Amino acid sequence: MKHKAKNSGPATDPTLAPLLSGAEEAVLLPDAPQAEVPKLAFEMRRLEVSLERILPSRIVKNHDSLRRYKAIVASMREVGMVEPLILHPIREKPDTYLLVDGHLRLLALKQLGKLTAECLLAKDDEGFTYNARINRLPPIQCHKMIVKAVRNGVNPERIASALNMPIDVVRGLMTLLDGINGEAAELLKDKNTSPRTIRLLKRVTGLRQIEIAELMVSTNSYVFGYAEALVLGTPKDQLVNPAVPKKKTGLSAEGVAKLEREMESLERDFKGIETTYTANMMSLTLARSYLRKLMANGKVVRFLKAHHADLCAEFETIAAAEAV
Repeated sequence: MKHKAKNSGPATDPTLAPLLSGAEEAVLLPDAPQAEVPKLAFEMRRLEVSLERILPSRIVKNHDSLRRYKAIVASMREVGMVEPLILHPIREKPDTYLLVDGHLRLLALKQLGKLTAECLLAKDDEGFTYNARINRLPPIQCHKMIVKAVRNGVNPERIASALNMPIDVVRGLMTLLDGINGEAAELLKDKNTSPRTIRLLKRVTGLRQIEIAELMVSTNSYVFGYAEALVLGTPKDQLVNPAVPKKKTGLSAEGVAKLEREMESLERDFKGIETTYTANMMSLTLARSYLRKLMANGKVVRFLKAHHADLCAEFETIAAAEAV
């Protein structure tokens, strides 16, 4: 007598069998390697350490005359220490620490009569990391920071005192973007230019400001002299005050007019090169790869040396080049 086997579960669709078998195999595979967690350079807890137990790792000469030191002292006097000192324990001397980063802050604390400082303990006694990874605050970001602080009720005079700046400079930063096109400001918001350069753009119209900002970004040049040349090379119909004659110390009216023509030609040539740069680089890269394979053929090299020696030398130079 035949017995039917009992079903242990619902019937499986034959069309799903390959997918299910693949899923079963995937379960049996070893776990994928996990990404390595980066090591912290210092401990997360903060310590209050006596200044007498902190030994500097270097000597700062003439620190009293440093503008940065004066700014740190002024900031600490107004708002206290923002960034803690970075210390590394000295094994040979218990309860003594080597100062890895923060030498000017330590000197400022001593000048202000402080006895202790808030510190972080580093796991290595190197100070390169803390000094190599520094983000300078661009003028536009500084403008936004000051405007936000003033809107939140902070007095501009206190900001000037905390930053060790004249009050006129602070007020100038507050109005830095008045008359600046929003798109141009967006292009330059994280660029290390100067407030003087940004104010120079106010002489031209909004569309011209965008063009100048794009040229500065494309050439990676944000110095005042380059921006001034672009402004002097601007046609009169793109100036905010066309009736005001362009002036530049050391240049006559004819010289300014010549500079305008040359800058216009230079911008036109630059934009032409910029539009074809990617395609040209791709073509040159492919041509170099082809010549490398061609010059690897001994018969081809012998033929070229026998009949086209000049071309062979040029091909060898291109094939040996590391960069296009």
